[in-house]
Amino acid sequence: MSTARTLRVPGRHGYAAEFSPYLPGRLACAAAQHYGIAGCGTLIVLDQNESGLQVFRSFDWSDGLFDVTWSEDNEHVLVTCSGDGSLQLWDTAKATGPLQVYKEHTQEVYSVDWSQTRGEQLVVSGSWDQTVKVWDPTVGNSLCTFRGHESVIYSTIWSPHIPGCFASASGDQTLRIWDVKTAGVRIVIPAHQTEILSCDWCKYNENLVVTGAVDCSLRGWDLRNVRQPVFELLGHTYAIRRVKFSPFHASVLASCSYDFTVRFWNFSKPDPLLETVEHHTEFTCGLDLSLQSPTEVADCSWDETIKIYDPICLTVPG
Repeated sequence: MSTARTLRVPGRHGYAAEFSPYLPGRLACAAAQHYGIAGCGTLIVLDQNESGLQVFRSFDWSDGLFDVTWSEDNEHVLVTCSGDGSLQLWDTAKATGPLQVYKEHTQEVYSVDWSQTRGEQLVVSGSWDQTVKVWDPTVGNSLCTFRGHESVIYSTIWSPHIPGCFASASGDQTLRIWDVKTAGVRIVIPAHQTEILSCDWCKYNENLVVTGAVDCSLRGWDLRNVRQPVFELLGHTYAIRRVKFSPFHASVLASCSYDFTVRFWNFSKPDPLLETVEHHTEFTCGLDLSLQSPTEVADCSWDETIKIYDPICLTVPG
């Protein structure tokens, strides 16, 4: 692996990292004081240059920030979510913020995602209050609220293929597929027998969603036939905190875990584990794969560091 470029953020424990869809090398990180249990939160926007990673903007919020998503129609805009039940809209062109606060959830908001399909600019949020909400960022209140999960919601992700369709993963051990147009649940998948902390939608297959859970496993689900997973990936030794499909390789994905590692997988291979990266000393919670560079990965951890690097498995063809 290439030497990781590292930014140390003293007193801030990283929860989520996301590359800008517009600006190569720009990364946003959502972080919290005191492991998110108490204290405030910080949104860190950083850039890469020859000398390493540099903070471009830093915004503080009164509660821990747990997730971040970039706007798909404005390179300066992002949304975060926090422990006080609110979402915040920020503009990196301005030194202060937020521009807007959306407060409807009654408990921690753990997940936020901006829609990726053309023609709609919607944000989905998932909360410990057991609801999912869909927002138009230009409107101050949510468009609709989705109920059905029986425990906290850890992860919400839009389909990159189907407008108005999103997935959610919950402590109730289910993965659910929803449709904004019908305002209801389309599919309920009892995906694990433990809490599910993360899910992601394959960029190359509209029917493939992956889940990562407290049972240390990753499971792939074909939404046309959900009786059993189409793959299961084993190797992590503690709960999987986040999973992301590659934007460049149809069968490659990455996962990070409370076992401090980031692992890269190719689920189409008999021996699917491609690489294990062990460069953190605490829970690794944030993970993203660059949309601009096929080899570049970012992660963040409770060890107060943000790292950008090129794992060997993505730099070697095959």
